[in-house]
Amino acid sequence: MKHELNFWVIGGDMRQVKLAQLLAEDGHTVHTYALDPGPEQFPGLIQEQNLNRVGRADCVVLPMTVSAGGGRLNAPLSLSEHPLVPILDRLSPRQFLCGGRIDPETYELAQERGLILYDYFAREELAVANAVPTAEGAVQLAMEHLPITIQGARVLVVGFGRVGRITAQRFAALGAKVSVAARKYEQLAWAQAMGFGAEELGRLAGWLCGYDLVVNTVPAPVLNRAELEDLKRGCLIIDLASKPGGVDLAAAGELGLTVIWALSLPGKVAPVTAGAAIKSTIYNMLRELGR
Repeated sequence: MKHELNFWVIGGDMRQVKLAQLLAEDGHTVHTYALDPGPEQFPGLIQEQNLNRVGRADCVVLPMTVSAGGGRLNAPLSLSEHPLVPILDRLSPRQFLCGGRIDPETYELAQERGLILYDYFAREELAVANAVPTAEGAVQLAMEHLPITIQGARVLVVGFGRVGRITAQRFAALGAKVSVAARKYEQLAWAQAMGFGAEELGRLAGWLCGYDLVVNTVPAPVLNRAELEDLKRGCLIIDLASKPGGVDLAAAGELGLTVIWALSLPGKVAPVTAGAAIKSTIYNMLRELGR
């Protein structure tokens, strides 16, 4: 990787803002687009109003998640909507193009233009790094919304992947009585080896009445009406899973349960840490490509 590159950071939330600032601090030339600055201009960055010079970029960084649906760039900090097609039309195959959580439609748009679009969220190092602010964000939400302390609370973590494992550890460190629900027997064995209770994911109904907090990490329907009906009144549900989530929100509403669907927590609770993790991952990808 060359010492100095020309980066364009296009769209996204505060993670992308911090990423751009960190890249500039490393000595790169950094342009931003669809990242409106608000009251104060972002120091050290070149804010672009159009894409006229994007063809000169060595590296173009799209947000996490790239698409907001309907062919639009995910750009929550921008005052305008930005279709993806005109952005991709400006790019060339020689440029390093990356984004996070890339959907099939966006991949297809890139391929039609001869572009190779790399998904930095698919990298294990970023997925692991991202799990930490996600877990800590869940702890923060629990503290804000539960009427009891974390210490002594009965907590069920659904799923025992990267996020589930770190989430269980964080709540246990604060004195919660943590159980884990997982589908794979090896995950349940690991949960028990780490001192957690273990529940089979497919057999939760009828065994949930004692929990004060349920944290879901599985992006598939796992907490349906049968499971939700078993929760005690006042149980808080935090869904950390990406779309479509794991909780039947309609049933939860009818049952009077509080559900917090906490999407994109790293960008909300720890944008500097999240931005640094994305930067490190992009550097790794560039090194592997010999850039």
